[in-house]
Amino acid sequence: MAEKNIDKEALKAEKEALKAAERAKKERIKASKPKKEGTVVSRGTSAVKKFFKDFVGTCKKVTWPTGQQVIKNAGVVLATIAVVAVAVFAVDWVLTEVFDLGKQAAINLGEQFAIEETTTAAAETTTAIELTTAAQEETTAEGETAEETTASEEATTAEAETSEETTEAE
Repeated sequence: MAEKNIDKEALKAEKEALKAAERAKKERIKASKPKKEGTVVSRGTSAVKKFFKDFVGTCKKVTWPTGQQVIKNAGVVLATIAVVAVAVFAVDWVLTEVFDLGKQAAINLGEQFAIEETTTAAAETTTAIELTTAAQEETTAEGETAEETTASEEATTAEAETSEETTEAE
């Protein structure tokens, strides 16, 4: 039993020592922090003064290029811009040509389909004219007068010319 009491007391002593160390650490941190003195405005102005003092000191440490170095670097920048501009122009021109070729191919394909449709329509019109002519010949054979036959033939001829003009226009 005595051993258990000793172990408990040792653990308790360790915990107290850790707490004391943490308190001491917090006090050291608190003591190391500078206390704020003055008003908000006075602290702000001193901070701005400090910033500009540090800024001037940093600017003095900078190695500034000479006039010749600036001109040389500017020439390199301008040359790079020119090369990139030429490359962009070339890519733009190539893509424009490719798309124009595709557009022209689509137009040609559309015209080809239109010609096929016109040819089909013309063939149908020709078939209709032939059927009309055959019907007229039958009616003429059955006793139609010569004047009626001439009028029918003129109408058929006019229809044929109209369909041919339509085919040529398309």
